[in-house]
Amino acid sequence: MEKKHLEGKPPVSVFKVGGIALAFLIIGYQSALFVHRAASLWVTSRRDAPDTVYVVDPALAARLTALQEIDTPQDGGPVTVRRNASHAPVVQQVRRSTRRVESFRFNPNTVSGEDLERLGFTEKQAQAILNYRAKGGRFRRKSDFAKSFVVSDSVYKRLEPYINIPRVDINRADSAAFDDLPGIGPYFASRMVEYRTRLGGYSYKEQLMDIHNFDSLRFNGLADLIVCSPPSKPFRLWSLPEDSLRLHPYIRSRQAAHSIVLYRNNTPRSEWSVQAIADAFILPPEDAARLARCIIAEP
Repeated sequence: MEKKHLEGKPPVSVFKVGGIALAFLIIGYQSALFVHRAASLWVTSRRDAPDTVYVVDPALAARLTALQEIDTPQDGGPVTVRRNASHAPVVQQVRRSTRRVESFRFNPNTVSGEDLERLGFTEKQAQAILNYRAKGGRFRRKSDFAKSFVVSDSVYKRLEPYINIPRVDINRADSAAFDDLPGIGPYFASRMVEYRTRLGGYSYKEQLMDIHNFDSLRFNGLADLIVCSPPSKPFRLWSLPEDSLRLHPYIRSRQAAHSIVLYRNNTPRSEWSVQAIADAFILPPEDAARLARCIIAEP
């Protein structure tokens, strides 16, 4: 009887196999759920398009705050989040870690922190440059940017051809732009504007040294930072009336202005020249030489 009772029960190994199979099923199900959740939160960035971030799960994209531009495809594919949008911290971190270093023309005095990161700087390095500018710091020359403690020699060597610091145009700049030049304070800035008005526009950079106490040492300290575009109107030496001529810094006196008018009235137009005025002793040689360098309207 006992033997028959035992034969009616399933072998013990069958229970073990069933239990193991059930355990694998449970583990497989939980693993599938984990993979699905992980995939739904996956964020990636294309290295060949560092300005675009792709968020696989639309629900995650919806949770990103203050997005400025979102492209949601009709087919339910990845949601495209534009670079100029404000992203969640996880997106910012992924973009920074996968972004390709770029090289493009930039002005270190105006470049944004985001573009500094695109140029290869870390977030902290970019912020250090922004802080320097916020405190009144200026990069007047490329070499000034190289001296920044966050700019390594290798980075500067790569970026040097792309640094674009516009020079100050002495015929277009205002007193604030002049004041920003080395060795120029409010006093000289105002004098530079005033003298430009008297000349009717600078014809060459060295005319700055006509200004009282604007010596060659001061000029040499900024000569590479300035340019001189043509004045808006050439000086009308051969047509201005006497009262207007005498206001020019190289003519100055009523007598000289009157003599120029007499010269024009009594000399054929084909013979009009600054050199002829100098030869007639109407102007001192140094003033005639300066006037000869000016941009003068045709007779």
